Amino acid sequence: MSTARMSDTKRVGTGSKLPAISKLTLRLLFINVLAVVILAGGILYLDQFQRGLMIERLEALQADAGIIAAALGETAVIPRIAPSQRNPTLPQKIDPLLNQQERIDPLLSQQVLQRLVPPIQCRARLFSPNGALVTDTRLLGVGGAEVSLQELPPPIMINAVQRWAASLNNWINRSFRSNLQQYVEHPNQTAHHYPVAAKALTGDSNTSAQRFDNGSVIILAAAPVQRYKQVVGALLLTADTDDIDARVRSVRGDILLLSGLSFLVTVLLSIYLAWSIARPIRLLAAGADRVTRDLLPVEDIPDLSSRNDEIGDLSISLRTMTEALQDRINAVERFAADVAHELKNPLSSIRSAAETMQRVDGVNSRSQLTELLQDDIRRMDRLITDISAASRLDAELARELSKPVDLREMLTIIIEVYAARSNSQNIQLNFSTEVDEPILVTGIEERLAQVFQNLVDNAVSFSPQQGSVTIILTRHINLATVTIEDEGPGLPADNTNRVFERFYSERPTSEKFGNHSGLGLSIAKQIIEAHGGEITGSNRTPINGPPGKIYGACFTVTLPLLHSN
Repeated sequence: MSTARMSDTKRVGTGSKLPAISKLTLRLLFINVLAVVILAGGILYLDQFQRGLMIERLEALQADAGIIAAALGETAVIPRIAPSQRNPTLPQKIDPLLNQQERIDPLLSQQVLQRLVPPIQCRARLFSPNGALVTDTRLLGVGGAEVSLQELPPPIMINAVQRWAASLNNWINRSFRSNLQQYVEHPNQTAHHYPVAAKALTGDSNTSAQRFDNGSVIILAAAPVQRYKQVVGALLLTADTDDIDARVRSVRGDILLLSGLSFLVTVLLSIYLAWSIARPIRLLAAGADRVTRDLLPVEDIPDLSSRNDEIGDLSISLRTMTEALQDRINAVERFAADVAHELKNPLSSIRSAAETMQRVDGVNSRSQLTELLQDDIRRMDRLITDISAASRLDAELARELSKPVDLREMLTIIIEVYAARSNSQNIQLNFSTEVDEPILVTGIEERLAQVFQNLVDNAVSFSPQQGSVTIILTRHINLATVTIEDEGPGLPADNTNRVFERFYSERPTSEKFGNHSGLGLSIAKQIIEAHGGEITGSNRTPINGPPGKIYGACFTVTLPLLHSN
């Protein structure tokens, strides 16, 4: 399974071509451009702005219709002639105005409309009470009825952008105005063809907005023409909304222009941002792939620490991780070499003893060779056990849970156990501390006890007959310190740190060879460092004594206190 994963890693590594545009670049472009597109699409609607202008125009047109209708009612209505006001020169039967209802005078109404309609630039139509058309300003050539011819510009002056903008504007108008009633111009029009005019004949003023086929809007306002509250006709004013459409089109064009510029700037900035982010990440990924494939040194990971940002931090972390990984790989290789070397010695001894046993016949010789074989086998078993424990230590330290540990209580129990154990050397163990309360650290109690037991074992084994081992526990601001001193020969004077190397073993001459694997202090150092502490070794020398005199070894363990973790 691991081989398959490695092959997959190689396929996505430097051997494969990187895409021209990374996925991160596309995502950044999509996210940044989407906001501009949504903004432009929302502003294109402009419905509220256009509706407000339309309402204002309708209200103004309605007010104009009321004013003009009132003027018509005062000046263009032929009053009814009572019998007392008839012309005495005409017989009553042939007088056409006698008892006739009040009505609109077409001539007078045309004169009124010719004076009042042109300033408001609209079309006015006047209908009689029965709905017949009395006057239409379009036929009079006033108001909005004037027809003018304007030469269109040649097609070459209308470029593609303008044509596209015009088509887009017409499409938007048709889409948003599809709910309006379509305006129809009837040849023989009456008031009943226009609901607003028909309603005005009943005495109600009202307005309406309708649309043409091309999407443009025409607004209608109707008002009753009254004479002493008697409806004598209906006035219908109509006006186009080209000026409103022009204003909306202008605003829409400006917004589209700004949106286009924003889109261009956003795309350029997104590409730059993606280039400044995606490119170094791809370089880091390619470097990591090369390190994974070829186990290259840390220098193959790009150094981007000068960026002073998160990618620079990622570069530092990857280089640190690669360096730590290479150190671990080197440590594993050295560990494997040390293991091979340490196992080779007893294997060579076993092979030599086995070959010798075949050539000797004496019982004593065979007995000695058998005992040698058993010692070497026990030594190999001890080596394999300690090696297995050392190799599992990191994983076990990561799995086990830390909890508060009282060093004072732990050291007291260890000393009591040694005091109860039979001691052929009559070694005296002394425990000294100036603290009467618990000294708490965070850690794995079994592992810390293993460290101190190993240190005490070493101190006891190196101490002379009737010697003493002193254990001192002190507490500083943030650290707890445990010092273990013995009266043995001390540590190598040239390099006291050698005792923490794997398989280093320098035992007392009185002790049988092969009883220790040389991993004890190495494991102790590993455990203490995993707890955030430090272990050191030194020699005890007199303050005022002769130089070079050694009174024993001293091991010092420091651990962070609980409140400082």
